[in-house]
Amino acid sequence: MDRLLLILAFCILSNPIFSQEEKSSTKILFVGNSFTFFWNMPQLVSAMAESQGVSINSYQSTVSGSSLEQHWKGEKGSLTRKKIDENNWDYVVLSDHSLRTIDAPEKFREYGKKFIDLVRLKGAEPIFMITWSYKDNPSMQKIISKEYIKLANDFNVKVFPVGPIWDAIRKDNSNIDLYFDNKHPSSVGSYLISLIITKSLTGKSLKDIPKRLFKTDEKGEKFYLSFISSSNSKYLKEFVDKSIE
Repeated sequence: MDRLLLILAFCILSNPIFSQEEKSSTKILFVGNSFTFFWNMPQLVSAMAESQGVSINSYQSTVSGSSLEQHWKGEKGSLTRKKIDENNWDYVVLSDHSLRTIDAPEKFREYGKKFIDLVRLKGAEPIFMITWSYKDNPSMQKIISKEYIKLANDFNVKVFPVGPIWDAIRKDNSNIDLYFDNKHPSSVGSYLISLIITKSLTGKSLKDIPKRLFKTDEKGEKFYLSFISSSNSKYLKEFVDKSIE
């Protein structure tokens, strides 16, 4: 990963997006595809924030393999625009198909801008999640990051620098496998994504976030969202804390 792009990504998001005192609870819609919904990532963010004493209610509008263009047009059964229109969100987190910035950057920009305008019209803040390269093609990351950062700079939106940090960890520690297959996140990968988003949102230290995270259903029963080894949890939390200050 180009060091300059990594620095640019962090400059865009150099401060926490909200403070604990801002409001009692924050409502976030995650828009994307399997990169978002693998291993309960939106719910992991809520659970991690809760462990820090911050209330985040996470929802999602995700369709496997979908692009922002398809979300915009309501294809593949997407109800994203309806969900944005009919609910009061604080933030809408957007990510495009993993190849969109490479195969169709003009479409990435076109529909990214459409969603930026719509989300702002509804009184919420749009945030883009920079996606990561495929396992067998790490050179993708430079292009992906460049396009997301250009969009963010041109339209004054924030980003979650997931891809750049993911790439840096791949280079720093080959013993941690962030991939489930060639492109989707493993449970460890989704734990990392959630750490990056939680840190970016709250600005709080990740030190005390547990390695096992769970939620409670309407019957009061626990259901576990994530299991990760103590060593991997410690390493990832320290890496993200150092990366986003």
